[in-house]
Amino acid sequence: MDELVISGCSVISPFGLGVDAFAAGLASGDRPTSATSGGPYADACLIPDFDVRAVLGAKGTRAMDRATAIAVAGVGMLLDTPVAEHPHQVGLVLGTSSGSIKSIMDFTEESLTGDKPYHVDPARFPNTVMNRAAGQSAIWHGLKGPNATVAGGAATGLLALNYATRLLRRDRCRAVLCGAVEEYSEQRGWLAWHVGQRDVPPGEGCAIFLLESREAALAASREPLAAVLGSRFMAYERAVEVRAILAACVRGLLDDLGLRAEDVGLVVSSGAESEDAALDGVVGPQTERRSCRDALGDTASAASAFQLAAALTGGPSGAVTLVTSVDRDGVVGCTAVRLERAA
Repeated sequence: MDELVISGCSVISPFGLGVDAFAAGLASGDRPTSATSGGPYADACLIPDFDVRAVLGAKGTRAMDRATAIAVAGVGMLLDTPVAEHPHQVGLVLGTSSGSIKSIMDFTEESLTGDKPYHVDPARFPNTVMNRAAGQSAIWHGLKGPNATVAGGAATGLLALNYATRLLRRDRCRAVLCGAVEEYSEQRGWLAWHVGQRDVPPGEGCAIFLLESREAALAASREPLAAVLGSRFMAYERAVEVRAILAACVRGLLDDLGLRAEDVGLVVSSGAESEDAALDGVVGPQTERRSCRDALGDTASAASAFQLAAALTGGPSGAVTLVTSVDRDGVVGCTAVRLERAA
């Protein structure tokens, strides 16, 4: 198959709606936080003024949870392009953690505390399944190609991109929208607190990318943002193994692609402990490093998707960029892209 490229990008982040707001926010060096109404965190990196009905309208949104609304809005922002003219040929691969944690907990509580025979709102049940955001996004926008949900912790965005490349290379569709979404809620805040995530506040948002062959992009007059070179994933059992496992993962990907350490012009890392030390041993400390964790907070399953978006909006044209991820539950991964223009 012809080379695969990312030819579109949409971002909804704590800096606001759109790629421009995201890029400007990262460049400012500020961390946008808002006060929370409950939970262990006094503030969180929330999407400013994100009201479901204001963004998507009143019809069909009464029972929609926040994660689904963010995903539907993010996919819609990307479909301003003519890609949806052939809906049967457009797939969607969306990353998430567990779906909407708030919806799952609220529905479970209602089933236990409601009046017999256990009255619950059936309209809210779809929000409790992991593939709700992906399915509703496809239904809302009329996409009829392959639809998949991927969950892999902080590496989810890269795993979704890798899944999307396989769909294209196996001729399952002609274009794929892929990315990841995360919502903030009091329930998610407590879960993050109890696993020890306390160095930065929680964050939320989504980053969605349009992946297709270079030939298809140029035929539709879409100028590629970056060529997708490849991905590689490994696992670790103990935290002390992260440095060696991530180094092996990055080194293996570069070997697979026939690249040298000096070919890498930028690394966008997840900011995990031992990550910089691992990268120093492979690409050297002189290679430019960036991270968006401090600016966006802990965005959980959307973290590596935001990292990829950060690479597309601020990386040097023509350079090979590595996006690396380390998840606390044992997944490490890296993706290599060659930037062609800023998003």
